[in-house]
Amino acid sequence: MNIFNKTKFTFSFFLMLTFFCSYSQTNVFKVTLDAGHGDHDFGAVYSGRIEKNIALAIVLKVGKILEASPNVDVIYTRKTDVFIDLVERANIANRANSNIFVSIHCNANKNTAADGTETYVMGLSKVASNLEAAKKENSVITLEKDYKRKYEGFDPNSPESLIGMTLMQEEYLDNSISLATYIEHNFEKLGKKLRQGGVKQAPFMVLHKAYMPRVLVETGFISNPTEGNILNSEEGQNDVAKAIAEAIISYKREYFGSGTPDMSDVRPAKDTSTPTKPKTNAVVKNSPKGTFFKVQLLASVKNTALDPKNFKGLKNVSVLFENNIYKYFYEETSDYNVAQKYLQEAKSKGYNAAFLIAFKDGEKISIQDAIK
Repeated sequence: MNIFNKTKFTFSFFLMLTFFCSYSQTNVFKVTLDAGHGDHDFGAVYSGRIEKNIALAIVLKVGKILEASPNVDVIYTRKTDVFIDLVERANIANRANSNIFVSIHCNANKNTAADGTETYVMGLSKVASNLEAAKKENSVITLEKDYKRKYEGFDPNSPESLIGMTLMQEEYLDNSISLATYIEHNFEKLGKKLRQGGVKQAPFMVLHKAYMPRVLVETGFISNPTEGNILNSEEGQNDVAKAIAEAIISYKREYFGSGTPDMSDVRPAKDTSTPTKPKTNAVVKNSPKGTFFKVQLLASVKNTALDPKNFKGLKNVSVLFENNIYKYFYEETSDYNVAQKYLQEAKSKGYNAAFLIAFKDGEKISIQDAIK
């Protein structure tokens, strides 16, 4: 090999190596895992079952699985028994520019028969049980120094006080529901071990302050002797951790791809420093011209027949297949006030995480633009 060819070969190899390293760095999927409570904040405690310890054990197990996955960077709000302010937990994710934020907790209720997992997305709910869950988790801020100044305008005993503080929850709601759906779908696979409780919506302060798709997972009720013992066991924690980790990987695969570059077809790396959005807005085929509001009931990996019996008696349900997820909508109207009534009807049927979306000439637009 002459000097020219050798130099050319070395340069080409260096260029390819540089690209591969660059691709790997820019295509890293960042996950912030948050173990609820810590130190003097024990969370719920029942018969020796302590929420802060169970949450941390599950988070560390989820993190271990994710760290073994290609192109995944795991950030922890805590890895030991320490107390972290709620706003700081969110800020850790914000500073890391994470793609998703997952806060892990255990539920509890005076009714020790209460059971089931619940995965929450940020939102304003009037459902009493959802507000009670948010109230319980938000009360942690009273353990923080100078919390009244830090959270000015927010009353932890009144989760509804988050109303009007920001519209950030709507920007990431679609992706958050998708992630929550994956998690609850995986919990459903656990069968009799844990009852799958579904995706719900409530005003959690820790989610409110994280500016990315985010969920809060109530892994089950430690107040329930049977379910609590499962969550307090090594086997139970492994099952829950695997379900959550695999859901995160499924979400990553859907929105960010596998993360493994194909060196036979070199292209610029995809920038995933901010939450991904579809390259083009979702378009509904054969949709009438004009601006219309729909109620999104749920997003699921399952293809369900549009029969009222499958949607708690609701008629006029439509579906959109987008990003490998089936999104189910209820009704369609050009009147925003009528749309609000449809939304309340859906929630009265049990679709607590339902929300309004808007389309213009079949193309998805923001609610604000639709109202304008």
